[in-house]
Amino acid sequence: MLELYQFEMSHYAEKVRLILDYKGLPYRKVEVTPGIGQIELFQMSGQRKVPVLKDGSEIIADSTAIAEYLDRKYPENPIIPSDPKQKGLCLLIEQWADESLGLNARKGLIGSLSQNQSFRTAVLPTSTPDILKNLVGAIPGDFLGILGVGVGMGPDTVKEATDALKRSLTALSFMLTEQPYLVGDSPTLADFAVAGLSMYVKFPTGAYLDIPESLKGKGVAGIADVSIFDPFFNWRDKLYADFRKASTTSSYTPPSGSAPTSINID
Repeated sequence: MLELYQFEMSHYAEKVRLILDYKGLPYRKVEVTPGIGQIELFQMSGQRKVPVLKDGSEIIADSTAIAEYLDRKYPENPIIPSDPKQKGLCLLIEQWADESLGLNARKGLIGSLSQNQSFRTAVLPTSTPDILKNLVGAIPGDFLGILGVGVGMGPDTVKEATDALKRSLTALSFMLTEQPYLVGDSPTLADFAVAGLSMYVKFPTGAYLDIPESLKGKGVAGIADVSIFDPFFNWRDKLYADFRKASTTSSYTPPSGSAPTSINID
């Protein structure tokens, strides 16, 4: 069985999970603890980011490389068009989603976490002790904003990211007004990249993700909670309903190695 080394809350991993489900490929999720992972992951792939796909002796890192590998190795239900024009547009949208939509979604989510106490605690893993949840929730939002400035994530940066997200979702809504998918008449890598990398903007409802129920349907303030962007999220909801499978309990966290190393979550 395919093994996906992942972080359940990673929107890049969600992009890959969407593709695996669309292709009907069974896989096991191997959860990598955020911030602390196993040396095995570095030894396997030569790098420290997730997602990483293991297919027998094949090890593939990076969501785009994984998508291209899956389309070559498992060509049924292709996600990269054969038509040159459609292929070019598909790859261009996927790259834009990776480098713009995904990064701005992350910044927007960080801004919302600093503003909303209950949202902040809901993002913590379910195994987090209550005392730690209460401590995180009690941190003043203003203080988190000051910390954000120190790491280049201050209010101005968050606002720029949120404004960019609004423009992006507006453009996507226009593109999807009279067509079911972003490129052609069937879903492609472009659709799954945009759907997966918008996860932080508004977490999907339903049994797709192993996340707290209080997170589902929530996301970036001023986007997830206003109706103007419903056309985009309605499109994404249909994509999920048509192709995303309900989450299973097949994931596990590998035992700690003798020398854990930090993992950068991509």
